[in-house]
Amino acid sequence: MSNEPLFEFAFDIRIKVEPGKGFEAGDTAKGLRRMIPITGGTFEGPNIKGIVIPGGYDFQLLRNDNVMEIDARYVLQTDDGALITIVNRGLRHADKEVMEQMASGVEVSPSLYYFRSIPQFETGSKKYDWLNRSVFVANGARKPAEVIIGVFQVL
Repeated sequence: MSNEPLFEFAFDIRIKVEPGKGFEAGDTAKGLRRMIPITGGTFEGPNIKGIVIPGGYDFQLLRNDNVMEIDARYVLQTDDGALITIVNRGLRHADKEVMEQMASGVEVSPSLYYFRSIPQFETGSKKYDWLNRSVFVANGARKPAEVIIGVFQVL
């Protein structure tokens, strides 16, 4: 089968995080576990716009092979009041030096690391039901106080 999937830009999410305000569970059997609080943000695309509600978390696991597993869970609220939950799981990795720079709050060019994820959405809004009915992929950029996620719908 040679039917390649098509991708359509859905929206960007700009997630605010406070540098140095996370929690570290330490080295677990699986790697170094961190929890980063999500303090707010915005999102916008051609058919959707709103805010990131403060209170979510980005659960991170820095594995022994220097790959960061991402499991972020938070809530979006559209400008017309609809609530949308998101569970965004993915991977971020780079050379050890680049990963250490990002962890210490240094801004690093996204060209120096791999940051991809699979966001899943859930909403009761009929207007945004398309989020319930499609697969999405995303790419990310990590800044010291913000994470930018570009979300694409797989057609």
